[in-house]
Amino acid sequence: MVPFSFGQAVTVRVGRAFGARDPDAVTRAGWTAFVLGVGFMVFTAMLMLFVPHLLLGAFLDLSDPKNAPVIGFAVSFLVLAALFQLVDGAQAVGAGMLRGLQDTRIPMFYAAFGYWGVGLPLGVALAFGTSLRGVGIWIGLATGLAVVAGLMLWRWVRRDKLGLVAA
Repeated sequence: MVPFSFGQAVTVRVGRAFGARDPDAVTRAGWTAFVLGVGFMVFTAMLMLFVPHLLLGAFLDLSDPKNAPVIGFAVSFLVLAALFQLVDGAQAVGAGMLRGLQDTRIPMFYAAFGYWGVGLPLGVALAFGTSLRGVGIWIGLATGLAVVAGLMLWRWVRRDKLGLVAA
């Protein structure tokens, strides 16, 4: 049995309000989930940014000088992982909010565009066209997720104008 995830909870809460034809409850459920979800992602991103050595110490011996190059790479990747965490959380919650409105087709196209049209080409260009290498891949992936998160949130904000919420 798969455990119940936060994304499913968002979908259910928004979906219940949508089914009850209560636009105020739809708004409240969606924005509450967004604030809680992104708020938690901010917390985890802060851990990655402000105590990276605490996290790395669980996997590497920080006192061993042979690990110094790896630790340097890991800290730089944790900065990008923090950004990735924020935008991935925002797009996941945004997708759940829209799914609760039974709006899945357009968000699927948004995701395809963000991942394949923005994230992958940008990541490849930065990784192989510059000296960024692995960091470039992560910048591309995070940028693609940020585009998807922005599009999902834009659609959520315009849900009344798009006819996604029954009045």
